[in-house]
Amino acid sequence: MKVQVISLLFILSLTHSFAQKNSEMITPENANKLFKEFIAKEKFIKEGSYPGISDEKLKPTLTEKINSVAKDFQKVSQSKKPKKENYLNVIKSGLAKFPEIELGYDSEDRERICSYFEELMDIVNLESSNGLLNKFYYGFNPNN
Repeated sequence: MKVQVISLLFILSLTHSFAQKNSEMITPENANKLFKEFIAKEKFIKEGSYPGISDEKLKPTLTEKINSVAKDFQKVSQSKKPKKENYLNVIKSGLAKFPEIELGYDSEDRERICSYFEELMDIVNLESSNGLLNKFYYGFNPNN
């Protein structure tokens, strides 16, 4: 009996996890407007506790990369059936556009990059990056 209950719980958790990962999402009506505003705003400037970009020469490159990710998010949001998995793929490929060693930004810039991804996730009501942002920021997913 105990084994059956554990097996059932395991199967249910896998099913629930798979369903969440591939679940269809409803794009908010104002998403397009919010994407346009996000793309238009100046990035990597001093805001709150962020002191601004560590190297001004990086600003155009990093801005172009994050705006490219925003456009990819927008494309998914405009598809007939946007799915969480599609957004997670955009996050994964988007984060790959920011190789720290090649670009030479610091940890505060890396944190700011993550916050821009979180803003994009908020636009489409995506609640979790499934550890992708943690892996990018820390080098591993601390939740595992």
